[in-house]
Amino acid sequence: MKFIYKKREPVLIANRGEIAIRVARTAKMLGFPTVAVYSDADRFSEHVKFCDYAEYIGGSEPKNSYLVVEKIIAAAKKHKAKYIHPGYGFLSERAHFVEACEKAGLVFVGPSANSMNVMGDKITARKTVETIGMPGVPGSPGALKSAQEAVEFARKVKLPVLLKATAGGGGKGMRRVDTEAEIPAAFEAASREAQSAFGDGSMYVEKYILKPHHVEIQVFGDGKGGAVHLGERECSIQRRHQKVWEESPSPILEIHPETRKKMQAAAVSVAKEIKYAGAGTFEFIVDGSGDWFFLEMNTRLQVEHPVSEWVTGTDIVAWQLLLASGEFVLPKQEDVHINGSSIEVRIYAEDPHNFLPAPGKMGKIVQPNGPFLRWDSSYQTSGEVSMFYDPMIAKLSVWGQTRDEAVARMRVALDELSIEAPKNSKGEAKGSLKTNVVFLQKLVRCKDTVLGDTTTDLIPNNPSLTTEELTQNVSDEEAIALSLLRLTEGSESVSTSDGIAGVTSIWNQRAKLEGIR
Repeated sequence: MKFIYKKREPVLIANRGEIAIRVARTAKMLGFPTVAVYSDADRFSEHVKFCDYAEYIGGSEPKNSYLVVEKIIAAAKKHKAKYIHPGYGFLSERAHFVEACEKAGLVFVGPSANSMNVMGDKITARKTVETIGMPGVPGSPGALKSAQEAVEFARKVKLPVLLKATAGGGGKGMRRVDTEAEIPAAFEAASREAQSAFGDGSMYVEKYILKPHHVEIQVFGDGKGGAVHLGERECSIQRRHQKVWEESPSPILEIHPETRKKMQAAAVSVAKEIKYAGAGTFEFIVDGSGDWFFLEMNTRLQVEHPVSEWVTGTDIVAWQLLLASGEFVLPKQEDVHINGSSIEVRIYAEDPHNFLPAPGKMGKIVQPNGPFLRWDSSYQTSGEVSMFYDPMIAKLSVWGQTRDEAVARMRVALDELSIEAPKNSKGEAKGSLKTNVVFLQKLVRCKDTVLGDTTTDLIPNNPSLTTEELTQNVSDEEAIALSLLRLTEGSESVSTSDGIAGVTSIWNQRAKLEGIR
C-alpha cells in the first residue's frame, strides 16, 4: 500500500531505546508527531532527543516508570496524543494497559485486550490453538501452584523440561532443567524473574524437545477477521533462552517446504479466528524431521521484525500506525512476496564467554556501513548501557539475494563494527563494559552457522565460540611485533579446514591499527 504523508494526531511511544527511535522514524514519515517518555536513567538518551516532545515519568527502575500505566496515560493526555505505541517489552503485552488506554479515550497501537487474554497467556493460547488441530509441545494444563507440580509433570513426560513464565517473553522467566533436584531452585528463580519483568510470576512447564529449531511466523491482522503472513524467521541461535541471531527464510523450512505451508496456514487461521489486529508472531519448535509444535504467540511487535521487513519490502510499524488510525487496507496474501535472505544479530553489553550482562560506559562506536545494511540503535558514537534495562546495544541486519550472500555481508559488517570501553590516560580500557562483538564475529564463521544447521544447542555444541582468547596475557608490544612478522611472511589470514575464513587475529588487527595512526 502507498504511504501518504499528512498531518495526523500525535503518538506517544511507551518505550525507550532503539525501538522508540524506530517507531518514531516511521511515525514522522507518516506525519504523526511523536512523544517520548523517559526515566531518570534515560534523561539524556537518544530517544528523548529524537522525538518531538518528551515527558519524564519517574525513577530508573521500570516499576517506577515504564511499567506505571497511570504515568504513561497522564503523559499522553498532557501532550494531546491520541495513540500509544508500546514497542516491545514493558507493557506491550499487558491487557490491562490496553483497557486503561481505551478507558482514557486513547488508541492502543496493537491488538485488543481480548486477543491478548486469549493468546498472550501461554496456557490459554495452547488451549485456543488445539481447537484447530495445531500440534503443541506437551505441557502442564494450567499454571503451576508449586515446584512440586513441575516435578510430577517431569516424571510423566521425562526430563529434560522447560519451566516458563505464563506471561511475557524475551527469555525471561525461563529455565531448562535436566534433573528433578534442579526444579525447586529453578522454579523459584524463574518465577521471581518473571514477577520483576512482567508483574506476573505464574509458571508452567513443558517437555523440552532435543535438537530443536525455533521458527516463528509473522502475521498481520486487520481486526475484522482478515490476516496475512509475512513469511517466517528462524531464531534458533540463542543464549540464556534469548535470541541472538535471526534470519529469513528459515534453513530448516527450506528443507521441509510442506512444513512451512502448514505452519503459515495454521498461524493465519488462528489470527483470523480471533480477529487479531496488528502485528503478531506465532512461535514453533521444528525438529529435524520437519515435525512442528506450537509454543506461544507474541501479541506485539518482535525485536527481530527488521528481518521480515527486509525480505517482504514492508514497513510493519507503518502498517500498525495506519491500522490504528483507520487508514490501513490489508493486502491479499498473493501480493506478499518473499525476496532474498535477511539476517539480524543482536549486539549486547555482556561478557562474550558467559553471556552475563556487563553494562557500562562506551568510549567509541564505529558502526558498519554499506549496501543492504541496517543499524537499529539508540547509541551513535558513544553512550552508556544502563544497568536498569536490557543490555542490548544495537541490532545489525543485512539483506542478500541468497543466504550465502547475506552471511558474507554480515561477516564484513561485523568485522567493521567496533565498540570500545572508555580509556584512561595510558590508553587502557576502563570500566565494566564488555560486548559480544567478538563472539558474533566467531558465530558468523562457525561451520554450523554457515551451513544453516542452526539448532537451539548450536552455541553449547561449539565451545570455541565462548573460549577465552589465548592472546589475553600478551603485551601490546609482543602482539604488534608478532603480527608484523606474520604480515611480512604473508600469513595475514587464517582459514579453517573446511575453507571458511577464520576470524582475523587480534594481533593482526592491532598491528594494522598501529600502522595507520
